[in-house]
Amino acid sequence: MNKTLITTALLLALGGGAPLALAQADHDAHHGGASAPAAAEAPLAEGTVKKIDKPAGKLTIAHGPLEAFSMPPMTMVFRAAEPGLLDQVKVGDKIRFAVTRVGGALTVTAIEPAQ
Repeated sequence: MNKTLITTALLLALGGGAPLALAQADHDAHHGGASAPAAAEAPLAEGTVKKIDKPAGKLTIAHGPLEAFSMPPMTMVFRAAEPGLLDQVKVGDKIRFAVTRVGGALTVTAIEPAQ
């Protein structure tokens, strides 16, 4: 058994739920970080920018289905993989965007104007 698996099993046996997230983060760090298909492989989702929070590095998008994550259309907050992505859009823009899971958070990795 590897060290991470043993640690995870021990934490579960002790009833700790939060440390499991740390074990997952450790696992992700050793295996490229992403738990979902890479952004290049995932189809671009469509949406409308509702809010931009540059200090927090986040944007709110009303989006269509995110098929790679089995998510229906909704409005939600995403992290931006790079601060420069937030400079590419303004509130009200219709966009196409790529999403991947980074450290457990859905993260926008690419944005382009919708056609």
